[in-house]
Amino acid sequence: MSRYYKGALNLSKIRLLLLDVDGVLTDGSLAFLPGGEELKTFSVYDGLGLRMARQAGLEVVLMSGRTSAAVRLRARELGIETVIEGSRDKLQDFQELLRERQLEARCVAYIGDDLPDLPVLRLVGFAAAPANAAQPVKYAVHYLCQARGGHGAVREVVDLILRNNGQWDDVMQDREDLAAG
Repeated sequence: MSRYYKGALNLSKIRLLLLDVDGVLTDGSLAFLPGGEELKTFSVYDGLGLRMARQAGLEVVLMSGRTSAAVRLRARELGIETVIEGSRDKLQDFQELLRERQLEARCVAYIGDDLPDLPVLRLVGFAAAPANAAQPVKYAVHYLCQARGGHGAVREVVDLILRNNGQWDDVMQDREDLAAG
């Protein structure tokens, strides 16, 4: 399935980029070291994209059903201050985030890949999914990426938002502020 848009693409109201972790920032695989520590891999392309998003003024928040030291470390590396871990009800956690930030759902872009993401994907102003998302998620989003989770899907969405909002050139002019992702 190739990428597609549903409806008009106006992302000017987006203020917050909310990301699921497993299957979006990672490829969804779980690996454990002999001591039980979880091992995750992240794309540097996505990392740079998240730095670009932050430079353009978007707040970035991670939300995961799991808890992971690797995710907290990656968030720190990228300057992401809010990580919601161990979420058992993503919709409830999303609504709490909106209350805390005094934001409307239409001001949020969310990238999710599986069934627990559906309630949030259905509410946000812009919903996206990696190419390898679960089939029901693919039908629920505004945008389906060409890239798979953990392999540039986040960067693809960030590029789309920045280009749509006329921020791409400004971010590229300030690229010396962007360290490697």
